[in-house]
Amino acid sequence: MASPVDWTPPSEHLIRAANLALEPWRAWTSPVFHGLRHVPERGPALLAGNHTVYGVIDAPLIFFEIHRRRGVWVRSLADHAHWQVPVWRTVMDVGGSVDGTRDNCRALLNAGQQVVVFPGGAREAARDRDDRYRLQWERRFGFARMAIEAGCPIVPFGTVGVEEMFTTVVDPGSPLLAPARALGRAVLGERGRRDDVVMPLSRGIGLTPFPRPERLYFGFGEPIDTTPWAGRADDVVAVTEVRDLARKVVEGIIDGLRAEQAADPGRTPMGRIGRGIARGSRALPRVAPRLISR
Repeated sequence: MASPVDWTPPSEHLIRAANLALEPWRAWTSPVFHGLRHVPERGPALLAGNHTVYGVIDAPLIFFEIHRRRGVWVRSLADHAHWQVPVWRTVMDVGGSVDGTRDNCRALLNAGQQVVVFPGGAREAARDRDDRYRLQWERRFGFARMAIEAGCPIVPFGTVGVEEMFTTVVDPGSPLLAPARALGRAVLGERGRRDDVVMPLSRGIGLTPFPRPERLYFGFGEPIDTTPWAGRADDVVAVTEVRDLARKVVEGIIDGLRAEQAADPGRTPMGRIGRGIARGSRALPRVAPRLISR
């Protein structure tokens, strides 16, 4: 198996094409980014944040915006299940995602690359309706251990908006999805002896699965220096402290973004149109005299 370090970044032509393909989604979600200055332009770093429902709705915007503003193509640790799906696994490979193992993470960080990790994994992406925005990091220590071992910072980040795009109709743990869970275990074999790969059934606009046009909000916090825990990557107390610190910061970012969302009159297309009309009407008295004078 080839080393994840041997991966070749997408060509500028491919990046331009992918960015063009994302434009309708950007127009639909009108994303807002805060704190991208905290993402280093060089050197190893671990970017740790929350997974929203379904997991892939917002992630592409994160990767492309970091590349556009910071000039960095971040790598992503992804669930093993992605590589069980034909065609999709090729998309993951081209985009620089790797199977989320410690060896792969270690190799990337040792090579000075920046790695995105969602410690909640598939369980957060397949969340129940009552778990909206709740971090499910209770037994997730691996990212903290990797950052301590590599001596690299953890850049905490949060995403808000996807949860409001959908209304869950059937939770992943529902008896109605028992056949899907059984199929997932059969397909994934020994690595998939779990139920968290079954996604909830949701509706978006009306009774359709198409997501409602909610604005997406992204926030990146100041890097967490892991050097105070140097040499303690195998110390349960140390990795727990780092994990809990990162979780607290991410929870704070999410809370701040949700407050911004609640107060944002432009979170929906109609609100954005209304704001544009209001701005235009306020500018009219200043513009009109110049037009009349001509």
